Amino acid sequence: MKKLNIYLSALIMGVLLLNSCSKSWLDVEPKGTSLEANYYKNAEEAFNGLVAAYDPLGAECGKTYSNKIGPLNSASDDCYAGGGSSSDVPAWQVWNNYTIDAATGIQADFWSRNFTGVYRANILISKLPGVTMDKTLKARFTAESKFLRAYFYFDLVRLFKNVPLITVPLTPSEFFNITQAKPEVVYLQIEKDLNEAILDLPETVAPGENGRASKFAAIALLGKVILYQNNDSRMIEAADLFELVNTSANYALQSDFGMIFRPDNKFNSESVFEIVHTAKAMSGWESWPNFEGNVFTQMCGPRAYTGVTYVAGWGFNPITPELVAVMKKDPRYKYTIVNVDSMKTAGLCNYEKGFQNTGYFVAKFAPLQEFYSTIGGDPVLNYPNDVMEIRLADTYLMEAEALVRGSGNTAKAQDYLDRVRARVGLAPVPATLDNIKLERRLELATEGHRWFDLVRWGDAPAALSAKGFIAGKNEILPIPLAELTNTKLVQNPNY
Repeated sequence: MKKLNIYLSALIMGVLLLNSCSKSWLDVEPKGTSLEANYYKNAEEAFNGLVAAYDPLGAECGKTYSNKIGPLNSASDDCYAGGGSSSDVPAWQVWNNYTIDAATGIQADFWSRNFTGVYRANILISKLPGVTMDKTLKARFTAESKFLRAYFYFDLVRLFKNVPLITVPLTPSEFFNITQAKPEVVYLQIEKDLNEAILDLPETVAPGENGRASKFAAIALLGKVILYQNNDSRMIEAADLFELVNTSANYALQSDFGMIFRPDNKFNSESVFEIVHTAKAMSGWESWPNFEGNVFTQMCGPRAYTGVTYVAGWGFNPITPELVAVMKKDPRYKYTIVNVDSMKTAGLCNYEKGFQNTGYFVAKFAPLQEFYSTIGGDPVLNYPNDVMEIRLADTYLMEAEALVRGSGNTAKAQDYLDRVRARVGLAPVPATLDNIKLERRLELATEGHRWFDLVRWGDAPAALSAKGFIAGKNEILPIPLAELTNTKLVQNPNY
């Protein structure tokens, strides 16, 4: 079987079967319907459909010019939106200051990215039974499709809470008559998909298949799905799933924290599930919206920067003074936060102070000179920085949290918290829930987890009130306005 090279080119099947990620999923035209009916005859065509289902993971399109990390950072207390002005990428600005409404915000991009993924997974799941191919390979393709559907729905239910549950391909006329499912029903489907996927996913994937889901990625995601539902009676169930990952010989903490995020250290021992970006597609602006590089890397660099180490970016996601203060004495600080003002004072650089500038910038995804592409296309669209969606330190801390919340093995919770701290030379602290929460912030800062954590813990109103967060409203996003037109979908409360 040829290698899965998910992110190197625009996908033929995505063009034939699916709407652009910049359009409403309810506006799908029946383009390519006759082609679809004659497709999926063999393993190669099924593989193409699988590639199409993976593709939205790395979406860098729509109004955000970025993957999901930047907007999630903007909504949290780790970063501001930043950019060139208060009107630069409004979708980020209105989530940063919680003036988001149905017409303006990030929600349309999140909705489109994830429902595009659901739609493609549904197509493949429905077609695979009729494909002539090896049974073991078919079972793996089915498992990967269910993993992806679960992944996309997990983002949808966390972001919107009230979403339609669609598990079969719909005709265009059916789109306008569907209604939202109860969140608990969506979670049941997510868990069902993951439990079924685990049975047929491989424990490891070959280097040429990096980016595909493994059995342990599905187990970790299932544990996370259970943890995020906040049912303390199920915490030991979640902890047992994390334990399978945390004790696997396939994974180990990187000895050097700073090496985790480097593009020349992809799929390292800490990576459980990783979303790939590459410069090899040599994308230019004419490729819109199919960029294969990590555009967030360009966005979070200092504006008009000249000097050592970094390349000029667009000034988004300046770090909040609060996070700087929390991390100042932590060994992870220098790998998480770049103090550009101090570099300027030392004569090492110059830069333009953008909107909400604090002088501190994201280090984990920063535009490093050594990874500035020169092979073709526009370099700002071709940074090769992957996104580690799930990594081992994350699963260590999630298991520790689940054990503490479920009144489980506190010694084991202490051990996993100690391991995360020992990796960067920090002494143990008691494995209390408050200490585990703080450790998640220190370890995972600017990786896109913080907003979800604050919401699920019920800490968002206190942590984000200065940004304008309103309890009972801003825990979820509004349903995009375009999705309410001529449909039976209902807007979320208080929007």
